[in-house]
Amino acid sequence: MLCPMSTRTEIAHAAADALEATARRGPGHAFVGFDGFIDTITRLVDTRHGMGPTDYVPLNTIEAFAARCAAAAGKSTNLERVPLEDRFGGNGPLMASALASMGMRTTFVGAIGREDSHHEVHPVFQPFAARCLHARAVCPPSTTLCLEFDDGKLMLNETLGVQRVTWGKIIETCGLPWLVDRIGEAKLLGIVNWSLLGGVEGIWRGLIREVRPRLAAPLPAMFIDLSDPAKRTDSDITAALELVQELSRAGFGVTLGLNLAEAQRIDQVIGTREKGKLERAGAPIALAAAAIREAIGVACVVIHPREGAGAATAGASGWFDGPLAKKPRLSTGAGDHFNAGFAFAQVAGLAIDQCLGVGCATSGAYVRDAASPSAARVAGLLRNLEEP
Repeated sequence: MLCPMSTRTEIAHAAADALEATARRGPGHAFVGFDGFIDTITRLVDTRHGMGPTDYVPLNTIEAFAARCAAAAGKSTNLERVPLEDRFGGNGPLMASALASMGMRTTFVGAIGREDSHHEVHPVFQPFAARCLHARAVCPPSTTLCLEFDDGKLMLNETLGVQRVTWGKIIETCGLPWLVDRIGEAKLLGIVNWSLLGGVEGIWRGLIREVRPRLAAPLPAMFIDLSDPAKRTDSDITAALELVQELSRAGFGVTLGLNLAEAQRIDQVIGTREKGKLERAGAPIALAAAAIREAIGVACVVIHPREGAGAATAGASGWFDGPLAKKPRLSTGAGDHFNAGFAFAQVAGLAIDQCLGVGCATSGAYVRDAASPSAARVAGLLRNLEEP
């Protein structure tokens, strides 16, 4: 059923109150893994009015970039890129950073090591690691060239580094007893970026076969983000979803997080025929989330297009209009911050519409500030939302 009718402002204010109460009493532990990327944040030059580092007008939209590329077909072109900064990245580190900034005692394991000493944290990741309760490096990170536009981003990944993250490597680095202890104390287990890490399915199997039998009830909630499976085959996606179902049957309360393109790809594979609903923001997104959740057999599905977010559990569904930033300072990592805010609110016991509000506000604060927000910053944005 849909959540009880409340205004957006009422939902947002109730979510802010609950978020602050959770922060005061302590939100508990989270365990997140397992990727790691160094993101080079980049703008492309449209026109130059001088040769200084800021003497240019950027290509502001993906459509303009696509048109520039299309015009070069059969000829050639030169596109100048302006690197703005190198930042720690990857779905796991960004989600873990957001959770830690909101007050969760966060453990991260993944590809954040130095090239010359794989188990020492890479300098780019050291500020992130300092926010975590534990940060274990398994291997060096991969890299991403992040092309930023006003209406979205294009991320060009290489994945050689993160392919070294396997269940065997994690056990070798951390030890099974340590891993069981850290997961056992967590309220939330975040496993993200299946699409780029070949080792994730082995990690899921390891959790089911080696960790689950050693865990006492209650099990942590599990948040899974497949992370843009467009490049993966239908059979790959089907096999991954079967393992997700196995995690659910093992007793983990699984939430599957999807952006709009990911939801459309999953819908295409599993055949729920929700394409029309997935093209319209608002309640239709919540209904599509419900159909996908029922087909996959997990506790919750949440879908977050740019305009807001919709989600469904077995007992409730909802939609929340997000605080859309027309000129984001940074969009790379926005989805990971949504995931963190939504999952944080879930384990705090908030209603589904309030979880959506916290997720949208966490992402909204991040793209405005270009930094992971505190719980107080998220609560403040929820209390001062502009009308959609």
